[in-house]
Amino acid sequence: MSLAAATDLVTATSLAAAKNESLAEISNVLIYSAMAVYTLAFFAYIAEWIFGSRSKVARTAAALTPRAQAAKKTAPAVTVKQEGGTAVLERPKVVVRAAAGARDVPDGPGAHGGDAQGDLYGRIAVSLTVLAFLVEFGGVLTRALSVQRAPWGNMYEFNITFTTVAVGVYVLLLALKKNVRWLGLFLTTTVLLDLGLAVTVLYTASDQLVPALDSYWLYIHVSTAILCGAVFYVGAVGTVLYLFKDSYENKLARGGRPGSFATSVMERLPASASLDKFSYRINAAVFPLWTFTIIAGAIWAGDAWGRYWGWDPKETWSFITWVAYAGYLHARATAGWKGRKAAYLALLAFGCWLFNYYGVNIFVSGKHSYADVGLGALTAIGF
Repeated sequence: MSLAAATDLVTATSLAAAKNESLAEISNVLIYSAMAVYTLAFFAYIAEWIFGSRSKVARTAAALTPRAQAAKKTAPAVTVKQEGGTAVLERPKVVVRAAAGARDVPDGPGAHGGDAQGDLYGRIAVSLTVLAFLVEFGGVLTRALSVQRAPWGNMYEFNITFTTVAVGVYVLLLALKKNVRWLGLFLTTTVLLDLGLAVTVLYTASDQLVPALDSYWLYIHVSTAILCGAVFYVGAVGTVLYLFKDSYENKLARGGRPGSFATSVMERLPASASLDKFSYRINAAVFPLWTFTIIAGAIWAGDAWGRYWGWDPKETWSFITWVAYAGYLHARATAGWKGRKAAYLALLAFGCWLFNYYGVNIFVSGKHSYADVGLGALTAIGF
């Protein structure tokens, strides 16, 4: 190679490195900007809950008062009416309830409480959430361009991609006209916490992949893992809210009087049966994809390490998570394990997923860790 050609190569390499570094800086700015917009959305959701009407949120209490329950108990189960010369047996309508239990309770009016002012704040919050999602997506995209690969080669990149997908799931459900705006406050709160952890503790400078990760399976295996985690997270939020709402309904059914704050919040959420059904459908829908994620990981391990399964800590906890969710889905379909029991199992399964991501990466060494884990830089692969 001539001296001129070598000089041109060095110059081109330097320019490419400078361009990549510039894109990485733009990505960081976009991520911080997204956090700022998420913060505004968080306050808008708070305003929706605070300024929404409290005069239209007594549906659950009205349905579960002792007087209403007594009226249901004393109502005749079967009536007989005369039509011509024939006695006709008129059976009551059967109410099919969700697996949450034995109540027929209407859904709450939402965080805005049916109030126009609260609804305005809610719409502003949703608009800010969509804007933050687009900005954060831009941050993930520029990060990918800066490293010229899929943007999930370390825990920082996995976090920013995971939160983007989680918010994307929420936005998609809204676009499909699903009644999920009640998720907004809880979603933005945890997304902000996760991004705060990403930009402080988990931040890793943009760099190329280690050889074991340089494979097209990175796009297949890790992308499905991120999507599954985001959907599992949405289901877990619904499950937690179900447990709170179910306890609230139980207290009302026993004749108790919850505090004003609990009433203001719980009455605006969907009924416990609706929350239970929502969480079950979310988890059931994504479970087959989680199964594929584990299979894809095994195939990738065969290509990278010459064996499909070696009970590496990441592999083990991925399988434990699969067993936990399989147990939940089986329990949810079994008559003796519905409602709260199944909900606890769902949260246990999501806890396994969280430990698989954070705990295994930080505290356990294995083939899925490619650098020492420290407080300044955690560079273990997400999945």
